[in-house]
Amino acid sequence: MTDNTNHDPMHGVTLEMIMNHLVEHYGWEELSERISVRCFYNDPSVKSSLKFLRRTPWARAKVEALYIQSLDEEPPKKRQNPWKQ
Repeated sequence: MTDNTNHDPMHGVTLEMIMNHLVEHYGWEELSERISVRCFYNDPSVKSSLKFLRRTPWARAKVEALYIQSLDEEPPKKRQNPWKQ
């Protein structure tokens, strides 16, 4: 009997899904600190990032590696407003 389960974390995941996950997980500021590319800190958007990453293999490789790393991390705790009850 063979195991048909795919254990590749990148299987079926698009670059847009990766970017949306990373922005939700880290936010633009921390993302730009972890991977220093202009499209993450100068007027950042998913659309501009996708355009850049599709043309730049070294940056895409870093983003994909960070995505895999983020899957093993706990989600960051939401900051609560101390003034809000």
